[in-house]
Amino acid sequence: MYWSFTGTMDEGGLRELMLQHGSEVWNLAFVLTRRRDLADDVSQDVFLIAYRKIDTFRGASSLRTWLLSITRNTAINAMRAAFIRRVTLTDRLHERSHEFGPSAESEMLRRSLSNDIWEDVLRLPLKLREALVLHARYELTVREIAQLLELSEGTVKSRLSRARQRMIRLRKEANAHD
Repeated sequence: MYWSFTGTMDEGGLRELMLQHGSEVWNLAFVLTRRRDLADDVSQDVFLIAYRKIDTFRGASSLRTWLLSITRNTAINAMRAAFIRRVTLTDRLHERSHEFGPSAESEMLRRSLSNDIWEDVLRLPLKLREALVLHARYELTVREIAQLLELSEGTVKSRLSRARQRMIRLRKEANAHD
C-alpha cells in the first residue's frame, strides 16, 4: 500500500511507487518531450508531486492513471518552459551556430532511436502521439485516455484513428525509400 488511510505517504511508500511505476512514467515523459534529460527531470517532479499531493488522490481513476496524468501535465509544463528559454536564447545562439556541430544529446538520441516505428511515433504531433502511446504502450482504454487527457471519448477515438492513418503513411514512405 502506497499510503495509509489518512492519505499520507511515507518514504517507503514513495520508493514502492517509484519502483512500480517509474519506468512507465519516464517512458511517457520521454515520448512527450523527446528528450532524455527532460524526461529525467519530469519523472523526478512527478513523484515529488505524487508524494506531496497523495491526499488529493480520490480513487476516481487508478493510481497508474493518476500518475500518468501528472506525468502528462508536468511534461507539458516542462516543454513550455523549455520553449520559452529556447526562444529567448535563439538570437544569441543563431549568431554562433556555425561554430557548433550536432550536440552530443542529439547525436545520442539519433543513435538510440534505431527502431523505425518509434521514430515514426516520435514524429507524430503531440496530440496524436500521446493518444497512440497511451493506448498502444500503456494499454489504456479509450475511456481512461479520455479521462486522463480531459477529452471526450469521441475525440480520443478520432485522434487514435488519425494517428494510425499517419503511421501507415509514414511506414509506406519509409518503405518506398528503402
